[in-house]
Amino acid sequence: MPEPSQVTKYAWDDMPKEQLSDQLSRRLITGDKMMLAHVYLKKGCIVPLHHHENEQITYILEGALRFHIGSEDGEEVIVRVGEVLHIPSNVPHMAEALEDTLDVDIFSPPRQDWLDKSDDYLRQK
Repeated sequence: MPEPSQVTKYAWDDMPKEQLSDQLSRRLITGDKMMLAHVYLKKGCIVPLHHHENEQITYILEGALRFHIGSEDGEEVIVRVGEVLHIPSNVPHMAEALEDTLDVDIFSPPRQDWLDKSDDYLRQK
């Protein structure tokens, strides 16, 4: 059983903000089996079509995202403030910020490509 001393408290403002492009940045908190991210998208930001083994939950705190599920022409789902989208493992998806947006993304397991910065699809200028 883990010791109480292994409990960690975080404040988002204390976490470094990683600037991926002019329109996209994020802050990460990672545990052993899950990752929590604040993702900041400016209006018009496109997250290209991709998929990953990680199960994903996206919760919109500010703004709105338009997702395309399955392909760029796939099912369209708009997620607004207070709404949550669950994306199962390996489901292709892309997103477009309909306005300046802050979302919370939860991944299980943690996104290794985000940790080792091999997520080139997000770093396109």
